[in-house]
Amino acid sequence: MEEAILAVNAGSSSLKFALYPAHDGLVEASHISGNIEGLEAGGTPLIRLCTDDGNSTETLEAGEGDSFERALLALNGVLARHVGHVRIIAVAHRIVHGGERYSESVLLDDETIAYLTTLCSLAPLHQPHNLEGVHAFRRSYPDLPQIGCFDTAFHATLPEVEYTFALPKALRAQGIRRYGFHGLSYRYVAERLAQQSTLGKARVLMAHLGNGASACAMRGGQSVATTMGFSALDGLVMGTRSGALDPGVLLHLLRQGWSWQDLERTLYRESGLRGISGISADMRTLHGSDDPAAILAIDIFIHRLVREAGALTACMSGLDVLAFTGGIGEHDAALRQRTCEALAYLGVQIDPQANLAANGDAICAIHAAGSPVEIWVVPTDEGRVAAADAVRLLTT
Repeated sequence: MEEAILAVNAGSSSLKFALYPAHDGLVEASHISGNIEGLEAGGTPLIRLCTDDGNSTETLEAGEGDSFERALLALNGVLARHVGHVRIIAVAHRIVHGGERYSESVLLDDETIAYLTTLCSLAPLHQPHNLEGVHAFRRSYPDLPQIGCFDTAFHATLPEVEYTFALPKALRAQGIRRYGFHGLSYRYVAERLAQQSTLGKARVLMAHLGNGASACAMRGGQSVATTMGFSALDGLVMGTRSGALDPGVLLHLLRQGWSWQDLERTLYRESGLRGISGISADMRTLHGSDDPAAILAIDIFIHRLVREAGALTACMSGLDVLAFTGGIGEHDAALRQRTCEALAYLGVQIDPQANLAANGDAICAIHAAGSPVEIWVVPTDEGRVAAADAVRLLTT
């Protein structure tokens, strides 16, 4: 019977999953993946499945009990029907924050989960829901090892001058520092670039652009600087998150009587592309609008990306490779074109036709012939990185 790792990413109302066959300590590409939507209170769980044979959708039957629990039972049945004789040997969970304690993936036990729960305020859009998924899978699959794979772990190599805030020692002793995120995605992109390019371990700037967005400077295959910091709020403009913000703005709002709940809601859920445009957090919707506020939102998104790219390049003393990933990075050719044109002073020369042809289906080079800087579009696969870590933990 074939063995496989089930990689999952639990959100507030949805669960992304993919099944990765594992042989002799290696993980193959997933042949079946999907998303369960409608897991919020009162929602109707719906499974959307993507297989090599095509897509399918199933609405789960209403029933008693927690929607998450019912969804997992249904998922087990769906996988059994579509995959056949496969034995799941572990569940690998994407968890946004590992704090100072975890710089690599670990088996999840009560003590580990208790520590990870203390980090929920650092990533309120993700961490609580990631852990809710862990609890649900532990109840539904009590005999399976549950593996925690952390987005912060890739950035454990950040130098002290990068991760240290200019704050009093007593505050820094509390773990207030830069951590960095999107690490599973960056690990995958780094591995693919190393396979495809002789410059894959030189001075690489990776941009993970989606509803959450960040950029990372990598040298020698290691993270040396990144735009996200203590929380997943810092850095680039995002779908609903503000990105970098003068802390004086927060002091100003506190003086006006705002509560921390007001600040959290505004900065995490009502800012970014949505806040600027007043229309949508979806870049595709903004591209389709002629509203000046939508145009401004896109302009600011690109401006901040270009600005941070310059700072990260300075941390590496130059640039050899630029890589785009994430939903926007993989599919938005117009945004890639404008970004690369703005970075031409660094030696970035894009091939417009290659750029238009890149649609996120496969890794591809989009730099012009003779460009001093290589440009790549790399479809990310965070689940495969998590699955590989699970196999490693089970075999060592």
